Amino acid sequence: MSKPLVSIIVPCYNQAHYLDEALQSVLNQSYSNWECIIINDGSPDHTDEVAKKWCDLDHRFKYYQKENGGLSSARNFGLDRAKGNFIQFLDSDDYLGNLKLENAIKSFNLLENKDLKIVISNFKMFEEDINTPSDPYCKLSSALFNFESLLYEWDNSFTIPIHCGFFESSLFNNFRFPENLRAKEDWVMWVTLSQEINKVVFNDEFLAFYRRNPKSMTKSENLFPDFIKAMEYFATILTPQKYHKLSVVIISRFYQSSLDYKYKLALCKDSNTYKLGLFFKKTALKMGVLSIAKKQFERFIKFKFISDRM
Repeated sequence: MSKPLVSIIVPCYNQAHYLDEALQSVLNQSYSNWECIIINDGSPDHTDEVAKKWCDLDHRFKYYQKENGGLSSARNFGLDRAKGNFIQFLDSDDYLGNLKLENAIKSFNLLENKDLKIVISNFKMFEEDINTPSDPYCKLSSALFNFESLLYEWDNSFTIPIHCGFFESSLFNNFRFPENLRAKEDWVMWVTLSQEINKVVFNDEFLAFYRRNPKSMTKSENLFPDFIKAMEYFATILTPQKYHKLSVVIISRFYQSSLDYKYKLALCKDSNTYKLGLFFKKTALKMGVLSIAKKQFERFIKFKFISDRM
């Protein structure tokens, strides 16, 4: 299997302004036998125009449109249409290094890796300029890529951006992303797949690039309900003993986080800066200055709102 087909799955929702960069990183791959499945998940922006341009440029790009169903739904749509021997995920605002596919294929072709199912590359982060990446938000190492670490240490010690992975397609014969999850679906995937693999190769080269997007869903929305749904999903695939251990780990983590918050709050309240601010606030209340300032601020905001609409 020297030149197997790789299916690159790119779900898109309302990020047409990043899509060109992501697809350029696909076109730049040193390994040429790939298909890139672009899924427009009901985007209200000009994703359609951008995607069709790339399909006209190179026949290996394939474009599909569907009603909005979320990231998991879009990835599943791509998996259902993928023809490759291997799967590479790429979110539409992220980027692949030029050697990402080639180096993974080389690992699979080594005789000592006959049982290999997943190759994981290291990653860096970037904001607007891919040429000025920053250090990753966590340190990956081969010691982390096992069932125990993925289940119990996820979100605590590390997470793995999904495009770091390069997967044998057979791993998805019996797995699809839970479509009721808007987040934590990658955690579910890694844990589920880790139960079926004996060997993972870690490539410490920085071949995946993760965009720090301040408007991403993980930064702007409350994802706790999805965490609960992920726990409900794990209840269906884990043994009672493993699920009990996971529950204890999660409860302990939240309890410790609560204690840390209370400790930091107590330190803040005990600081001279806080006490001085509290003194000025009480003084302003007694003098009636605070209520006057509040009314003036409300008038300013109202005036600005009217001015902006004129």
